[in-house]
Amino acid sequence: MSDGSTASEIYIGLGGGGAENGPRQSLVLKRANRHGLIAGATGTGKTVTLQGLAEGFSAVGVPVFVADVKGDLAGMAMAGSPMSKMHEIFAARAAEIGDSEWAYRDNPVIFWDLFGEQGHPIRTTISEMGPLLLARLMGLNEVQEGVLAIAFRVADEQNLLLLDLGDLQAMLVWCAENADELTTKYGNVSKATVGTIQRQLLTLESQGGAHFFGEPALDIQDMIRCDDNGRGYVNILAADKLMASPKLYATFLLWLLSEMFETLPEIGDPDKPKLVFFFDEAHLLFDDAPPALTEKIEQVVRLIRSKGVGVYFVTQNPIDIPEDVAGQLGNRVQHALRAFTPRDQKAVKAAADTFRPNPKVDVAREITELKVGEALVSLLMPDGAPSPVERTLIKPPCSRAGPLDAKERAIIRSISPVEGKYDTTVDRESAEELLAMKADQAQAAAIAAKAQVEADKQAAIAAKEAAKVQAAEERERLRLETAAAREAAKPSMTEKMVQSAARSAATSIGRQVAGKFGGQLMRGILGSLFK
Repeated sequence: MSDGSTASEIYIGLGGGGAENGPRQSLVLKRANRHGLIAGATGTGKTVTLQGLAEGFSAVGVPVFVADVKGDLAGMAMAGSPMSKMHEIFAARAAEIGDSEWAYRDNPVIFWDLFGEQGHPIRTTISEMGPLLLARLMGLNEVQEGVLAIAFRVADEQNLLLLDLGDLQAMLVWCAENADELTTKYGNVSKATVGTIQRQLLTLESQGGAHFFGEPALDIQDMIRCDDNGRGYVNILAADKLMASPKLYATFLLWLLSEMFETLPEIGDPDKPKLVFFFDEAHLLFDDAPPALTEKIEQVVRLIRSKGVGVYFVTQNPIDIPEDVAGQLGNRVQHALRAFTPRDQKAVKAAADTFRPNPKVDVAREITELKVGEALVSLLMPDGAPSPVERTLIKPPCSRAGPLDAKERAIIRSISPVEGKYDTTVDRESAEELLAMKADQAQAAAIAAKAQVEADKQAAIAAKEAAKVQAAEERERLRLETAAAREAAKPSMTEKMVQSAARSAATSIGRQVAGKFGGQLMRGILGSLFK
């Protein structure tokens, strides 16, 4: 590395020199956010190239993110040692390429781990991941992805936070219970489709996905920092265990890129990148990717440059990268390829065609003859044009080329600038709790309504019985009153004797009167007739 008078003239040495190689190759720091590709067969030196570039970026104050697939990159936290078995090879190479500045040194490192075992946990929320990446993660088809999108939409409308897998599971249960209503409003939502998504969610959980979703969620700014000496931190993700779930690995890295794209402000073309992102085993990102996801990757890679982020894909075969993405990778380092199969031969030809020609280099031939640690290199020049391809001997790393033991890793982790920030999970009130609360309230309301109906029913029965009793009592009262009135209307024995005597006397008197006045009356009547 050599420093110029301005930041735009800073270079990161990559290699070169030697008896069989061309001039020294250096990456222009101002062009480092134009992305890059490091390709080559297994065992050809890709990891050393990546390590050397990461060291160079860190030294000039550019933070780096790398996924440590094999565990070797963890050694960047420690300086290399003259006692290591690689010392003689590295020292000889530094001398061969004329790198007089080469010396052992460490790098500021932050260890991360989705599982929280070998580094600080990295978490995000279900909402931040979004339905597109989740569908990719769970291997959903287009119909299932649509139903998942509806679940997200409903959660937003009802202000339900989707933070972890429990929240999403609760939301899916709610969608299944209300499938008819959702179908009317959003389109077909079947319980069978929801059930399929739930099964895939359980599979994701069994693969360790539950560790990834929750809070506290990662703050991207914690990866974009420098130490007290102005060196950029190298963020190393422990990915050896993560690689057992390749889809989770690829989706996580794509989410991280997307999160940077969404979070970081536009800064155009800075004098140096804000962050450099190395995507190892990049072919996993594109394997079986649906068109919508591929379009998203292309968009992120194309636009994230303006956020000051450089993305470097590391893969075994250059044809693993889709053409639309590969066309945006300005800095290229191609290690040896093997031409044993038709696919290998196609890869050799594709690699040869992507380099700017150099009359002195027969790319198609030399790409299969490169030794370990050698590469064909074409980097962007200060004016933005790619340099002619050169055969280059890659410089040796300054930090340890190998893993750390558990004690060393624990020490580095204990002095991390984010120690304690992410280690304890926070479980705040979200969709799972709110839906459970609503379900409890609905159940309580249903029980209360049922109890009220039963109470009303019993009250009606009791009222009916009371009315019957009252009617019977009224009838009995009336009967008794009537009987009493009749009884009261009957004369007593004395009254009967008086009435009988009175009747007898009246009869006797009547007879006497009739006898006395009867003759007179008759005579009077007859006398009148004969006058």
